Amino acid sequence: MLRYLPFLLVLAVWIYAFIDVLNTPEKEVRHLPKVVWVIIVLLFGEVLLGPIAWFVTGKKRASAGRGDGGGRGRRGDWVAPDDNPEFLRGLEKDRDPRDDA
Repeated sequence: MLRYLPFLLVLAVWIYAFIDVLNTPEKEVRHLPKVVWVIIVLLFGEVLLGPIAWFVTGKKRASAGRGDGGGRGRRGDWVAPDDNPEFLRGLEKDRDPRDDA
């Protein structure tokens, strides 16, 4: 059973990379068209060259401290919903005036 483990790991990485290429939007693909990346991953997946190339250079990755606003504070730190002013404003808009009575 243990002798099949390397084959199964290679197969798992190959399948994961293939699905990742297919699910990545075209505008997030770097260096080559998406169709070419699919072919590279499929052709060179057995020796892991295609999947490794895809993971290293093919897809735009988000930087760690980007702070793009989605639940994040001014410095890019995570903010709890009850401390997030945008979230609290949304609650005020959704509130039903009949609940005050």
